[in-house]
Amino acid sequence: MNKDQVKGKAKEIGGKIRKAVGKAVGSTEQELKGMKNQAEGNIQQKAGDMKEAVKDTVERNRGNR
Repeated sequence: MNKDQVKGKAKEIGGKIRKAVGKAVGSTEQELKGMKNQAEGNIQQKAGDMKEAVKDTVERNRGNR
């Protein structure tokens, strides 16, 4: 697991919380900001996943030489 995966997951969770709080207090603005944070977190996680996949592929290929 790399830092992008961890930070992305944290941002996603924070976004879920912000969205829920916004909904609870009737703040559409906070709900939307929460949704935005969730989306950004998901993107960051996916970027981290891709980095891990590349790293794993490179390591595998080094062993085949």
